This record gives sequence, structure tokens and C-alpha cells, in this order.
Amino acid sequence: MLRELQIRNLGVIEEAVAEFTDGFTVVTGETGAGKTMVVTGLKLLSGSRADSQRVRAGTDRATVDGIFHTGEDTANSRSAAALVDEVGGYVEDGEVVASRSVSSSGRSRAHLAGRTVAAGVLADFASRLLTIHGQSDQLQLLDPTRQLRNLDRFAGLDEDRRAYRRLRREWATLARDLNERTEKRRDLALEAETLRRSLDEIDGLDPQPGEDDELKAMISRLQDADEVRDAALAALAAIDGGDPDAAAEDTAAVDSVSAAATALAGRAEAEPRFGDLAARLNALVTDLADISGEIGATLADIPAPESLEGLLARQQDLRELRKYASDIDGVLAWRNKAHDRLSSIDVSGDALEDLRGRVGAAESAMLEAAGALSAARTAAADRFAGAVSDEIAGLQMSSSLRVDVRTAGAGTAGKTGTAGPADCGPDGIDEVEFLLVQGGKPNSLAATASGGELSRVMLALEVVLAGTGRTMVFDEVDSGVGGRAAVEIGRRLARLAVDNQVIVVTHLPQVAAFADAHVHVAKASDDESVRSSVHTLSSAERVEELSRMLAGLESDTGRAHAEELLETAREAKVEIGGR
Repeated sequence: MLRELQIRNLGVIEEAVAEFTDGFTVVTGETGAGKTMVVTGLKLLSGSRADSQRVRAGTDRATVDGIFHTGEDTANSRSAAALVDEVGGYVEDGEVVASRSVSSSGRSRAHLAGRTVAAGVLADFASRLLTIHGQSDQLQLLDPTRQLRNLDRFAGLDEDRRAYRRLRREWATLARDLNERTEKRRDLALEAETLRRSLDEIDGLDPQPGEDDELKAMISRLQDADEVRDAALAALAAIDGGDPDAAAEDTAAVDSVSAAATALAGRAEAEPRFGDLAARLNALVTDLADISGEIGATLADIPAPESLEGLLARQQDLRELRKYASDIDGVLAWRNKAHDRLSSIDVSGDALEDLRGRVGAAESAMLEAAGALSAARTAAADRFAGAVSDEIAGLQMSSSLRVDVRTAGAGTAGKTGTAGPADCGPDGIDEVEFLLVQGGKPNSLAATASGGELSRVMLALEVVLAGTGRTMVFDEVDSGVGGRAAVEIGRRLARLAVDNQVIVVTHLPQVAAFADAHVHVAKASDDESVRSSVHTLSSAERVEELSRMLAGLESDTGRAHAEELLETAREAKVEIGGR
């Protein structure tokens, strides 16, 4: 439910705030005052394309903020609240702020509940709460796909259509796989053989993750092994002493330091500083012993020179695998992908026969679902056409609607055909067309319906298909309509507003009289600029505005007529359960 709309620097509106309540709100104003900017702002919040031409002249940015209440216990509100939670947005008292800004350079920014989001996320959020109908929607009404979707919506077949689509995707994937394996069997067999040889080569060497780097480090170490070993032996000889047969003067460092510590300790009583120095020397003896142990352990780990040849051979073998990747980790990743690919291109007779069976089963399931959809559409078509016809008759149209469902494979001249996979489109095996029956003669909507008639047919569809808990915006859908038909349009909009929030931009006083709240857009101009303001009218102000809409000026007669129109609308709303 939309609670508030704030607009800044959008078209002729410098800054305006419009508050909306439950039920039916009408927006009126003189031509050029900026009524459609309200709808433009809502379209921006719905993720529509940002047009820099809409930015008010002399400013660098237009912004639109909408406050939506998602606290109602309806499926739409729960879905919208779930999306806000998903993006980590902030909700206060069940209210969510959606924002969109457009710079004069054309750059756009979108925010939802305090989070920066893509315009697509904003569109997803708005689609769960908001539906906007304008002149372009009348053209979309002529689209055969839109007509089919309307019939499905009436018959409750939306989920059945989605289930059919899943089955169609599964069949298409399997059929494409079978075709590829059959048509390219020789090429695939050659590819499979090449993959097997490559996998045998890799598995035969059995490389381990990171082995190439480990080999490189070990080979480098072996190439310097003799020098490293000589240095270690020399260090050990200096610390611990050399060969037992060495000359007596070759005294071990540890023995010399130990002797020095003993000499100083023996005279510590005579010279106190000797005690501290002796302790430090003894600590050196301990360190030298540790160092000697570590040198010995390192010496033991130095590989024997004869192992270098084997490591070099292994390194050369692994280098042969570089045709698959630049390092061993890459080779192993390639191996995994090749194994998966090999599993998927089995072109043996048994594999192809199994795949044919799966394709046949998927095809049967798809055709069964398509047939069930078609039967349900055919059964619902007359009921749907009757319901819409009742509504358009109430809208003062001497016409009725016919809904034709043409099913692929239905045959002609009394012959019965059978739909096949080639007949299965994205929405099934049916084509749906809305025909306007005038004087007993059916014609397509595109060929015969005027703009006013299209407006009334679209409104009739909305009344028949209306759910609950949505915000429905109508932008001058009453264009080309007047008199009694305008009153009936107002009546049906009021009926929609019983279970939905309805916002209507109109120029017809007969429609405006049915509203629960009346928002007026006023224009003021001077030599430098044109500005528009938005104001919710009081009861007295509403009478004055309706008087202006009726007569083009304020007069006692116009005010009397406006009051009579409001009273008539109030009585009608009581009958339909409105406010």
C-alpha cells in the first residue's frame, strides 16, 4: 500500500508531497499542471527507464521517494517484506522507503529500505505491490500473448503454465542432446577417444596437487647438496670437534666455551662479575648444543645425490602434461572437466537407446501438460468472455467480448489432428484472440476498437481479474469516454477500491466524484519558470474543483451540480460496499 510520494525536480514539479489513503484516490488538475508526473514518479519507483529529459530545467537531479506500507496480512505485502529482508533493508512500523534519482546526465540510482540496489530489484519490489495502467497498456491489450495470460489468470492456470514450461525445457534439453549425439556421432566418438587417451596419460603419471612446485624446490636443493653438506660438516666440526684422529690443537668450540665458563666460575668469589659471565658462557654452551643438533638433523635430511636423476626424470614427465594446462593444479582441473565431458558424450548403442527413451518420456509429459492446459483454457474461455462482456455492457458499450482459443492439431473441416512437439510454444499449443462482437459480427480488438473502447475493455478486465491488497494506478484510462460511461467507470473503480488501493489520474468529474480522497495538482507560472504543487483537497475544496471540471469555471450552478454528483456517487458506493 502506497502511503506517500515525494517528488523533487521532476518535470514541472519543483517539490511536492502527495499522501495516499486506503481506497480510491483521484488526481486532477489543469492540462499541463503535471498530473502525469505522479505516474511518472511511480514508474521510476517501478524500475522503468530513467529519462534525463524529465529532470527539471536548471537542476542537476530529479528524485522520487515512495513510502510503502508492507504490514498488511496479504500475500503481496508478505512477498514485498520478504524481498526487503533479502536485501538487508530497514523496515520501521511496517513502512519501507523506495527511492530513485535521475541526474541530468542520465545516470540513475535506486535505493530500497536504506540499501543501494539495482533498478531491477526496485522493479521486483514494486511489482509485488503496484500495478500501473496507462495508454501503453491499451496497446499491450492487443498482444496475443497478453490475451492468453489474461485467460490463464482468470482460469487460475498460471502455475500450470509454469509447470508446462519446466517440462518443455526438460524435453528441449534432452532432445537437443539426442540430436547432437546422433547427427555428430562420428565426431563425438573421435572426441571421446581423444579424451580417453588424455585421461589415461594423466592418470598414468598420477600427478599430485602442487607436485611440480615441490619437485622444482627439491631439485634446486639437490643441485647444491654437496656444498650444503660440506658447510654443515664444517660447522659441526667447529662446534663439536672434528675426527677423533685430528690434531690436538683442533679443539671443539663447545669445549673451549665450557672451559672458559669453568675458569671464571672458579674465581667468582674473588671477582663477583665472573659469576654472571660464567652463567652467560654456560648459556652459550647450551645454544651451541642446540645448534649442533639442528645442523645434524638438516644434514640427515639432505637427499643423496643419486636421487637427483630420478627427480629430473619425473619433472620431465610432468612437463609433458603442459599441453593441458600451465601447471599441475590446472592439469588436474582439466582432467575433472574432461572426465565429465566424456561421461556426457557416450555414443554407444545402449546409451543412445536410453536417451531416446528419456526424450520420449519427456515429450509425452510435455504434450500431456499442454493438452491439459488447452482443455482448461477452452473450458474457461466462454465464462471469461461472459464475465468481461457483462462489465463492458455496464460501461455503456453495445458490444460483447468473444475469446477464441485455437489449438494446434485440432484439425479442420471436422477432422481431428494431434498436436506434436513442434506445436508446443512457450505457453502451450494454443493461440488466444480477443474479439469484439458488434452487431453480431466479431472483429479483432486491433481492427475495430477505438481508444475509448479499449480503455473500457481494459478496465472491465481489471474488474474481472482483480485480486486483493494491491495498489492499482490508472493514468487517464477514461480518455475518450464521457457521459453515462464515465459514471460507470467511476463506479467500477470504486468497486476495485473495496479490496485494493486505487489511484486514478483523470479529467472526468464523473470519475473523480467516486473517489475517497482527491489530490489536486496546481500550476503557477511567472516570467522565469513554471511550478506545480500537489495538495489534498478538503470537502469544500473538492466541490470547487469538481465545479471547475464540470463547467470550466466556478459558479453557483456548477457548485450545485458538483454537490449533486458527489451525493450520487456516495449513494452508489454504499451499494457496492465502498467508503
